[in-house]
Amino acid sequence: MISVSNLYHSYSNDEKYAVKNVSFEIEEGEVFGFLGPSGAGKSTTQGILTGLLQLQKGVVTVAGYDVKHIKNEMFNKIGMSFEQSNVYSKMTGKENLEFYRKLFDVETRDPQELLELVGLGDKGNIKAGEYSKGMKHRLTFARSMINNPTLWFLDEPTTGLDPAIASEIKNIIKEKNKKGVTVFLTTHNMYIADELCDRVGFIVDGELLLIDSPKNLKLQYGEKFVEVEYLDGKEIRKESLSFVTKDDIERLKEILDQYEIQTMHTKEATLEEIFIKVTGRELV
Repeated sequence: MISVSNLYHSYSNDEKYAVKNVSFEIEEGEVFGFLGPSGAGKSTTQGILTGLLQLQKGVVTVAGYDVKHIKNEMFNKIGMSFEQSNVYSKMTGKENLEFYRKLFDVETRDPQELLELVGLGDKGNIKAGEYSKGMKHRLTFARSMINNPTLWFLDEPTTGLDPAIASEIKNIIKEKNKKGVTVFLTTHNMYIADELCDRVGFIVDGELLLIDSPKNLKLQYGEKFVEVEYLDGKEIRKESLSFVTKDDIERLKEILDQYEIQTMHTKEATLEEIFIKVTGRELV
């Protein structure tokens, strides 16, 4: 569905590259997470894939189209939800969607249906300029589905949303993916990536450092721990012990033999912890 080979991009038209020699493939029906801190090159790469930035160097195909010579038909197949909501503030939410659906040459979805889907069903006749930041974000998300895209670009789809709404957005993404939609997810939120993605790519300073599934990354780089609470006299104590370190294993045996266990559960490294371990960078 997406093929990127030796991609470079410089905003200053010199060798100060925002993206350097990036290559990857995304299969049809896959949820691919493009992960990295702010300024890592995520938005630049996405901008090239969606035709917002001109391809300077490299070979890129999206949904079967060469982005060097983009055809309008490509935009009928892709949907895009931006992190920064770019809605028309003087139009109502429903008018925004009605306007946008006219830009496509394919069958589109009913605006009211989409508003209901993202929890804005009773807000469709309010001007978008009066929406909160979260409501604008939901409207942008709804707009990205209006042409029934087979390739869906999502840039921080749950940012600024309360947990309940964010959960609904994630459920919508899962349902669309079950129906065969390919998802390119750009985020620095490792928790949503871990939950949704089949594979993830770590990008730092414009360079793609590795690509793998969250499960494989945890097996390769993650260290498993057990958290145990036990009764020491009248006091509850808690320790976190590694399954890898010999001393920790012996300590766990000692606790099990000598104390009354209150709770015990295993804990694996998070995707964020692995990102920091692999890249040496925080997700900020």
